[in-house]
Amino acid sequence: MQNTVGEFARNQAAEQASGRDGGQRTLLTLAVRDYGDEDEAFTAGIDEQLAVVADWWSSPVAAADAFHRVPTPAVTRREHVEDFLRENRVREMTGEALVLFITGHGVAGSRTHFLKLPESVKGRHLNTSVRTTDLITAALDSHAENVLVIVNTCYAGKISGEIAELVEDIRAERRNTCKLDVLVTCGHDSPVQVRRFPTLLRAALDRLRTTAGITTPYLSVAELMTEFERGLGPAEVTRHRLRRVVDGSGLTTSTPCIPNPGYRPVRELTGADGRPTGAPADDYWVDRATGRTQEQDPGWYFRGRDDINRTVAAFLSPARTRGVLLVTGSAGSGKSAVLARAVVLSDPAFRDDPLCKAALDLSEPDTVPAPGSVTAAVLARHRGAADLARDILQALGATPRRVRSTGDPVVAWSQQILEVLRERDGAVTLVIDGLDEADERHRIIEDVLAPLNEFCGPRQLARVGPQRPDGEPFAGSGLRLLIGVRSSRPLSESCVSLSDEEQGYNELLKTFFPTAEELRTDDRGSESDIALYLHALICEGGGRHRESAEEAAALVAPEVWPSFIDARIAGEQLRSVTDPAAVARQPDWQRMLRSGTAGLLKRDLTLVEGDGLPSDVALALLRASAFAGGAGVPWSTIWPQMAGVLLGRTLQDWDEMIAKLLKSRLNGYLAHDHEDDRRVYRPAHETLAEALRDLDTDWLAPGVPA
Repeated sequence: MQNTVGEFARNQAAEQASGRDGGQRTLLTLAVRDYGDEDEAFTAGIDEQLAVVADWWSSPVAAADAFHRVPTPAVTRREHVEDFLRENRVREMTGEALVLFITGHGVAGSRTHFLKLPESVKGRHLNTSVRTTDLITAALDSHAENVLVIVNTCYAGKISGEIAELVEDIRAERRNTCKLDVLVTCGHDSPVQVRRFPTLLRAALDRLRTTAGITTPYLSVAELMTEFERGLGPAEVTRHRLRRVVDGSGLTTSTPCIPNPGYRPVRELTGADGRPTGAPADDYWVDRATGRTQEQDPGWYFRGRDDINRTVAAFLSPARTRGVLLVTGSAGSGKSAVLARAVVLSDPAFRDDPLCKAALDLSEPDTVPAPGSVTAAVLARHRGAADLARDILQALGATPRRVRSTGDPVVAWSQQILEVLRERDGAVTLVIDGLDEADERHRIIEDVLAPLNEFCGPRQLARVGPQRPDGEPFAGSGLRLLIGVRSSRPLSESCVSLSDEEQGYNELLKTFFPTAEELRTDDRGSESDIALYLHALICEGGGRHRESAEEAAALVAPEVWPSFIDARIAGEQLRSVTDPAAVARQPDWQRMLRSGTAGLLKRDLTLVEGDGLPSDVALALLRASAFAGGAGVPWSTIWPQMAGVLLGRTLQDWDEMIAKLLKSRLNGYLAHDHEDDRRVYRPAHETLAEALRDLDTDWLAPGVPA
């Protein structure tokens, strides 16, 4: 870690000369550790600080975003510090982000804070020590677009008054356009505990990688301070919290100077024009399309459904430019899987992915949608009318216009959607899933979706839209609208004279889209599709239990039909046993299947005890995710608090229990999403959420043995 910096300086100068450093990120660490007093604890503490800082800032969003770390120089006298600034050209530093970490002994003068050096002379700090603000301002007044300085020395708070005046001398343009922040680790009259800072920073690093669930690639200073402070007891906050002595980025605005160690890049699916569809490839759509039971499962288990997939592919063919197709059926009958398969397999960029190639090998050519045939895909679950209208605009590549406080965003953004479509040439395909789970279903259908019929119906029936400035009508685009919506009525029952809630929102949609076609996923033929899906799950792609799996799938499919969600859970249980058919033949296990999701979950709650996760704790965590509003519950402090209320007692190790839950067989009962820049968790299907919210169910009653 100790080294000279000349080589790095030469490399950086070469990059700057070639003009290739515009996006460069640099981490500088200036640590004074060898004071000659043989204080081994102090030296070890400095090394711990450098290690955790290096670990944090080596967590890039992507390889191109990595921080260039300058080796920490050996510093004993003032000239070494001046060499450090000069050789690294800190005052002339360019690039997107510059982070400077300063640590060592600090000295508080009458008005000035100094960084003490091994050769500093008591009473002569002006000439033998270094004014800490000289180091800070060298970074702040550089040419780097964003700067963060962290000072971890005794009495660092003393810097606050001194630096406030100096910052005013930085040109106004830089102060107003760049993010410039300075943090210190203790007050103006407080010594620092050299090992406390790395302990707290390491804990914050670990939380950001696990419990925090922040989904943005960079953090704000406020998020860094909050996670750092979570490790402090009430009596420690005043002494050890981070203090912000220069606020130059806004409290909640993310800065490229603070990479998020827990960020997980998500590749977005793209439409025919190369723009993102709004569908994250690693989240909802891929989970549904593959039929996998665990997030990290690399398999593709979607099987069968050839007639349905053929109809969807034909609807998305280049020859078809307008229309509405409702994919509907009873709860859990695989509507989302059908839609997600079309979204994922139509993505041109995804075609080269091994997972996609495996799916194509399993599919008849006429069941595969054309590349780029899906323009945008959005999920309506728990979205209001304004939320969904905004999501559609963003998925179409448009920025929702600002709405006055007295305006109605639903009206404004719905009108903007029409304008976007009128200005497009060629067919646009919009996929909307989970409409029956939206928060404002009637208004979404009537105010957001119904006006789209202008672009969905036959061209001769479409309403003539506004005209261009030259007097000619907009060419407009045809719209293919593909909607997943639950029907509350079985396929065999009539919907005549029933209310909207009784007949299902698929019937309400047909009143606004009279030419809409309907595709049911719960006909009796889907039983054989469930058997194929079960066989694939149990065999893990065809490798294990082949003969036993065929018998087990044949026994299970009739019991769980038409629910693919129950099939998924049953398949997950059977793939973990030695002889799936023997388990599937057990009368008790078959009775459990007839109880649906509740019976399957009861069994898994019993089995998870062997993983060190008490059944009642696991149930409380699952129920908390079901009662959470919006897209789900964030881990952080909220999930433990909700689960504690449902459990009826306090636990000290909630984070450990959640970690075990997410690694256990019960992880298959959860889906994840993003909301308010946080990773959130919810039940994998609404039918499961409804079951978990039923407080009359005795989930912990004795179940079926393993």
